[in-house]
Amino acid sequence: MTRTGGDWVADALVAQGVQHVFTLCGGHVAPILVAAKARGIRVIDTRDERSAAFAADAVSRLTGVPGVAVVTAGPGVTNTITAVKNAQLAQSPLVVLGGATGTILEGRGSLQDIDQRALLAPHVKFLARVRRVRDLPSAVHDAFAAARSGVPGPTFVECPVDLLYDESVVRSLYGVTAESGGDGATARAPRSLGARLLQRYLAHHVDGLFRGAGRTSVAVPAREPASIADSRALTKIERALAAASRPVLLVGSQAMLEAGSTGRAGDQPAAALAAAVARLGMPVYLSGMARGLLGRDHPHQMRHKRRKALAEADLVILAGVPCDFRLDYGRHLPRRATVVSVNLSGEDLKKNRRPQIGVRASPGAFLTKLGERSAAGDARWADWRSRLAARDQAREDDIDRRAGLEPQDPEVTALSDDASGAGARSTEEPQYVNPLAFFRALDPLLDDNSVLVADGGDFVATASYTLRPRGPLRWLDPGVFGTLGVGGGFAVGAQAVLPDAEVWLIWGDGSSAFSLAELDTCARHGLPVIAVVGNDASWAQIAREQVEMLGDACGTELARTDYHRVAEGYGAHGLLLDRIEDAHAVLSEAKRVAKTGKPVLINVLLAGTDFRKGSISM
Repeated sequence: MTRTGGDWVADALVAQGVQHVFTLCGGHVAPILVAAKARGIRVIDTRDERSAAFAADAVSRLTGVPGVAVVTAGPGVTNTITAVKNAQLAQSPLVVLGGATGTILEGRGSLQDIDQRALLAPHVKFLARVRRVRDLPSAVHDAFAAARSGVPGPTFVECPVDLLYDESVVRSLYGVTAESGGDGATARAPRSLGARLLQRYLAHHVDGLFRGAGRTSVAVPAREPASIADSRALTKIERALAAASRPVLLVGSQAMLEAGSTGRAGDQPAAALAAAVARLGMPVYLSGMARGLLGRDHPHQMRHKRRKALAEADLVILAGVPCDFRLDYGRHLPRRATVVSVNLSGEDLKKNRRPQIGVRASPGAFLTKLGERSAAGDARWADWRSRLAARDQAREDDIDRRAGLEPQDPEVTALSDDASGAGARSTEEPQYVNPLAFFRALDPLLDDNSVLVADGGDFVATASYTLRPRGPLRWLDPGVFGTLGVGGGFAVGAQAVLPDAEVWLIWGDGSSAFSLAELDTCARHGLPVIAVVGNDASWAQIAREQVEMLGDACGTELARTDYHRVAEGYGAHGLLLDRIEDAHAVLSEAKRVAKTGKPVLINVLLAGTDFRKGSISM
């Protein structure tokens, strides 16, 4: 077989260090998939193009090598838009290769032909529509370079179908006379002048598509080094630290961009960053992908009462953390405090609150350098750390107290308690599980190499208060966009690049429906993800406030679906948990099954809770 455009694309992916491609099959892009597989790239086909893009996003975050999603034309491309937008807002480097109609058929009503560039342009850093086979590799390399440079983000390369197949196939599809050197066949000459002119035009067009393809050779561009704060900025910040008595450090996802830069998740850059943050000695709050940076129980890390700590701080360092809704648009930061913001984005650097010291640089590289220049664990702030640690412990004690409360089934307590006994619980009914108690049972069972994938509202937010990631790059959530549906794709991507890790997918029952079918992907590809569905038959985060404010649960009520049975239908192992007393046994069984290479889903029947009352964000 002669080389195809798919071969050139696959060669470019290999040169970029790509080891996994995520896809949903389609004739427009099949040559890329076949060529990638032939070169040792693992091709994982998902059940939805969104999941393919989410899986690629997870690879980007965990390894530092932009993940790759290959999707077919039209609806295949449009299905990725939510995932692409999520990656853009999360500043995650992602490469999407999209199929497209043939170059000569654009705008003529061919299958799945739409203006894909107009749809993707607002959401990507780089967009290319390739017009010649010889330009395919350079377009791919340019997409990777753009995805990583500056503020990272998604890119899109549109690959028309007539550039990806063998030249003889394309000539045959266009009805063009076979070239010499082929199989010797010749097409019957058209009789009419118009037909002869059309064939000549088609032949000329195809000649242009393939001209110079055999000489295609593009060097892989050198990776842009991380931008580091200059010595003057570091000196300013050191002076601010020297004058501070109550400093607080906030570290966000952007600080982790170099953490997987070697292409192997959890490698040395993350360890160097963690050591630097610990050396600084400030109380630190971690968010997003930075969760787990300092491990499970580091004394400098605080988990609760962040708003109160910020209100008392005299110095706040925002390392990759913009003043968006998560900081109440900057209002969590007192006006009297000195604010230092370090961010790759000039817009995020000054969003809603202009810092006294603004540094446009990589937050991770900045913190690493600052830590190297600082005295180890500054003792001046010991009392300040102790004060915040005491608040943390008080909150932990409160969670323990709440976890020990007798759970109440929201369906039963809502029923009438009249003299006839209507609504009384049968001994055969489930007891329901306090979500705090469940996470208190799960946390000590997490392996040191576990990865937590968060996809949901109330149940997942409760997990963020109670589960402790064991190390850097061990927590995956959608980021600022708050996108539901990331779970299945994130879990597939995480398990693919970390085959020895224990991947826990924490799902709300509402969000699980977006990607529950990816359990089929996990089963077919031997990805032993452990999924947990918090089943309270409700979109609880919305319902709690909606009912109180508007007096109606409209649109928020679900059913106590047997998600464990659905999982079994997809080839996973299903488990039901409706009594907290059984939690250890059920969780241990899930871990045992996963070690055999089979995915697992635990359907946890939850009791109602007001733990997060008043937490809805706008």
